[in-house]
Amino acid sequence: MIINFILMTFSGGSTNPSVLLEFGAESNILIQQGEWWRLITPIFVHIGYQHLIIDGISIYFVGKILENIFGHIRYFIIFMVSGFCGNLMSFAFENSLSAGSSTSLFGLFGSFLMLACVMKDNEFITQTAKTFLLLIIINLIFDLFAPGINIYGHIGGLIGGFMISFVVGIKGFNNLNKKCSFLYANALIIGIIVLCYIGIIR
Repeated sequence: MIINFILMTFSGGSTNPSVLLEFGAESNILIQQGEWWRLITPIFVHIGYQHLIIDGISIYFVGKILENIFGHIRYFIIFMVSGFCGNLMSFAFENSLSAGSSTSLFGLFGSFLMLACVMKDNEFITQTAKTFLLLIIINLIFDLFAPGINIYGHIGGLIGGFMISFVVGIKGFNNLNKKCSFLYANALIIGIIVLCYIGIIR
């Protein structure tokens, strides 16, 4: 993210729309024209240094906890799928140019909510999940009134993170119901197909 931001800065600035597009920001028209990779690349593109710093610090602290719980590979999958789902929901319901890893950050929040559902006896997990739930509510309310904030990306990331966490499971934790994981996997796939369809036809 940092290297990408530096390159953007020297290419004309990270707030320049043409530079954002060049480096992979999410654009509905370009995705409809076949540039589907723009559902992934916006995770690593940030609009201004404040955007980069806020997302980076938040992901560092939240991700550090989750990576220890899920393991490196599972955490990476959660992070990427959350960002993808957030960008996909933005593609389906939003029209503006968008970028940032907050889609993945909300997915990490969703992952914590999943942990609270399956690890109810763990006081640290449940208390942390309650804190994040409050942050989610505050952020989504703020998103409704703040211009330039992609609420659909945040909601998509949140839902995607929650669902994919059930699919990948928790490292060393065998109490997850395989049928439940299978149902979440199918629901996630169906949701992705539906959002792709909505984004294409609208």
